[in-house]
Amino acid sequence: MGNKEFKQLFDHIAKFGGFEYVYGGWYKTSEECIVILELQKSNFGNYYDLNIKIYVQGIFNNNYIINKYLMKKDTGDIFRRQPSEFNSVFDFDEPMNDEERNVGLIKLFSNFIMPFTDKALLKSGIKELAEKGEITLLPAVRKELYKDNK
Repeated sequence: MGNKEFKQLFDHIAKFGGFEYVYGGWYKTSEECIVILELQKSNFGNYYDLNIKIYVQGIFNNNYIINKYLMKKDTGDIFRRQPSEFNSVFDFDEPMNDEERNVGLIKLFSNFIMPFTDKALLKSGIKELAEKGEITLLPAVRKELYKDNK
């Protein structure tokens, strides 16, 4: 499987999972948050990293809309990458047949991306993810996210 076929497979699985594609990335929205998935090709090898960006509506008085800048911006209010156990799925320097890569992507979505996104689309879910150590909140983001709880 080449890079083009991999991106097509990722696109198919993401869309099946309810993500929409625009400006080179996939997104899901709620009234509270936007979650963006972006494949970033490495300059150092034949592999991708999955950038997962979360934008929280109202944080720092921002109201986000999907546009090219938002999709391509390096980070959101919250940023993370794929769990390390899925790195081989994105690494074309590692020997893996097409079926294994396909199964790996499906597992990534079913075991991580879908449950993670369900939580990340809600402020309460973001707090839960932070408490479990699945994401790290920068101090300013943490302060904004919890300011209504004082």
